[in-house]
Amino acid sequence: MAMMNTPAGTIRYWAAARAAAGTSEEPYTAWTLAEALDTARERHTARPEFARVLLRCAFLVDGTPVGTRDHKTIQLAEGGTVEVLPPFAGG
Repeated sequence: MAMMNTPAGTIRYWAAARAAAGTSEEPYTAWTLAEALDTARERHTARPEFARVLLRCAFLVDGTPVGTRDHKTIQLAEGGTVEVLPPFAGG
């Protein structure tokens, strides 16, 4: 049985999430949204505000809102995009 490669894609940060991450985007290599976010938190341990901002964010995976679904159940695709959206004023 052939081994499948872990999907790789892009995480895009918006507004306060971009400021907390110190970048507008970075790559992911992960099977699930939970794995991708865990890796991002580890990558940004020197920026403690990053983990706090993620707690308040909404996420889109390939344009689909995640909502309240468990991040461990959200499968990521090869070449996919995760949008990290902090709350916006006046929304």
